[in-house]
Amino acid sequence: MGRGAGDDRYSSAMRTVTLGALAAHFGRDVERGVDKAVGIVEAAARDGVDLLVFPDASLGGYLGDLQHPDPAQLPPALSSDGPELAAIAAAAGEMTVCIGYTEAVGHQRYNTAVCVSGDGILGSHRKVHQPAGESLAYAAGDGFSSFDTPVGRLGMLIDYDKTFPESARTLALDGARVIAALSAWPASVTDRAARLPADRQSRLFDLYDCARAAENQVFVVSSNQTGVMGSLRFLGQAKVVGPGGDILATTRSKGGMATATVDVDADIDRARRVLSHLAELRPDAYRPSLSAELP
Repeated sequence: MGRGAGDDRYSSAMRTVTLGALAAHFGRDVERGVDKAVGIVEAAARDGVDLLVFPDASLGGYLGDLQHPDPAQLPPALSSDGPELAAIAAAAGEMTVCIGYTEAVGHQRYNTAVCVSGDGILGSHRKVHQPAGESLAYAAGDGFSSFDTPVGRLGMLIDYDKTFPESARTLALDGARVIAALSAWPASVTDRAARLPADRQSRLFDLYDCARAAENQVFVVSSNQTGVMGSLRFLGQAKVVGPGGDILATTRSKGGMATATVDVDADIDRARRVLSHLAELRPDAYRPSLSAELP
């Protein structure tokens, strides 16, 4: 479902690019969500954005209850070759756009991120790691892979995926220099703070973004939902993080778009000039199969 490694069409990425991460609310109305997304894409194009990362579940919304999702209130499932994604791709034109939706595959549903341009689908990712009761609503994806785009080699994560260092590391080892992290990340459901910036999940959301960028020396473009869906209140905090783990732009807890204009290759090469984390890995010193020891 998309191009693999080595697509010579994108072998020479643009040097200076503007990366954009969106914080916004998207609900159940798919048609309204598509119209809203197209309008945002068109506005971003006028502002010179080259990569625009929408939140997870932008088309159809996320779950209303993370622990006990109501089967009657699940987001509508869409086809990867349906008119909704086609409309986003047509609006994207020369821009690269990542957006989240619920994907229908036979009788199964996946929490999916897709990357498109005017050329069509460049790559996709089905969320692998499922928190709380999400497995009652979605099937799980089974892998992480990077792919070539006009802004360089890119990989995607969907919210809880970025909690696990192995997810981003797998993408970086597959050549990703930009990681798009699409989220519908809520405030704590067990110990919610009175103010979003003080919420425990607010701190973790930022921590994971910065850690995944710094440990892999890549750019992380992190989006998130805002507003309320059912019992969940989303954090916002869209941001662009540089390869040193520094936040280059952020929306904080408000809606909006965080943008940063960077030279992806030059900035990453500079970060790796003395200490290159991927080159200095010692896989021979690590346990050969952690998964074999897990229940």
